[in-house]
Amino acid sequence: MTIKARKLRFDTLLIHGGLEAGPAGATTVPVVQSSSFAHHTAEDLEDIFRGRKVGQVYTRIGNPTTESLEKRLALLEGGIAAIATASGMAAITTAVMTIVRSGDEILASSSLFGGTFSLFRDTLANYGIRAKFVDPTDITAVRNGITEQTRLIFVETIGNPKLDVPDIPAIAAAAQEAGVPLMVDATVTTPYLARGTELGADIVIHSTSKFINGTGSAIGGAIIDMGSFDWGSGKFPHFEPFAKKYRNFAFTARARKLIHKDFGACPAPMNSFLLTEGIETLALRMDRHCENAMQLARFLKGHDKVKWVNYPGLEDSPHHGVAKRLYKGKYSGLLTFGLADKSAAFRFINGVKLAKNLANIGDAKTLVIHPASTICSDFGPEEKALMGVTEELVRVSVGIEDIDDIIDDFAEALDNI
Repeated sequence: MTIKARKLRFDTLLIHGGLEAGPAGATTVPVVQSSSFAHHTAEDLEDIFRGRKVGQVYTRIGNPTTESLEKRLALLEGGIAAIATASGMAAITTAVMTIVRSGDEILASSSLFGGTFSLFRDTLANYGIRAKFVDPTDITAVRNGITEQTRLIFVETIGNPKLDVPDIPAIAAAAQEAGVPLMVDATVTTPYLARGTELGADIVIHSTSKFINGTGSAIGGAIIDMGSFDWGSGKFPHFEPFAKKYRNFAFTARARKLIHKDFGACPAPMNSFLLTEGIETLALRMDRHCENAMQLARFLKGHDKVKWVNYPGLEDSPHHGVAKRLYKGKYSGLLTFGLADKSAAFRFINGVKLAKNLANIGDAKTLVIHPASTICSDFGPEEKALMGVTEELVRVSVGIEDIDDIIDDFAEALDNI
């Protein structure tokens, strides 16, 4: 029996899934560092442009290294196709603009990552697209927020940095009843904690720069089409020619042929290679991220200088039950905690030596940041409250170092406040 004929378990898929032999039997994906691709005849190139033949043309549109990454991500999420982009925000922008038009509404989580919140509230408003924000953990609010103009529901698996956990299958049911697609940003959980097929998402988004890469060495994003939404229902007339020709691939076809091609937010081949390399160790890293985060949360909860700790893995978290049910008893590598005030938060961050103070998550290294003065600094008090951001809050992306070293680093910094 060949590997292709055998149903592989998830951890094995991470290493072997979608991987094809490279030149001279290479077992890693080759980096095809070329901007464009030559063809033998004018007829060959015409056939590719007209869709009669498959082939590479220009790296902005497609590249063999990037194509390998896309195949693997689609396989891991249980989707039918994927599009790799230059960043997570490029993935969100491309996916959303494929669906919505002027006059449409997006129903979105009020606790979104700041970049996504800004895109929805400010940038898209310039093009006549309205975003309505609701508490994603309140299914009644979600249902009541859907209107005749709603064309997309957008949530995160775990809010960043609020760390709220929506009941995504329940939201998926509401979206299905309303006849609108559900787009889920699964950056924080990755397909290791839950695949798109398990959650009921129609489209899955990743900032692959984070846990999928795992080392902070490359930036990228991905859109995974689950092939589950009926784009020919009549509510999306701009999809009609794509639905007729491509059926359940209509979303991917429209995204590739129009928005992705025209916006040009493609990844560099070298970044696609680095992101592909990160996939192989995802399971091992996510296990350690989750284990370390749980132990660090418990340590912080018992420290007298820590006012509160927010981590879905703690049993007193209001989101513990939903997170446990959806994510197989794992709760991600993100946590937040509060100190006395902003000054104490700054002194703590300045006092850590192992952890790095920077604006990223999902690195092998432990990372800390003060969101109110950095990634959320452009927002006012009302928006920060929606995101769960306060002046005393410190966000931690817990790395995969030895947990005793992480705790020692935090203990020393806390003791010196």
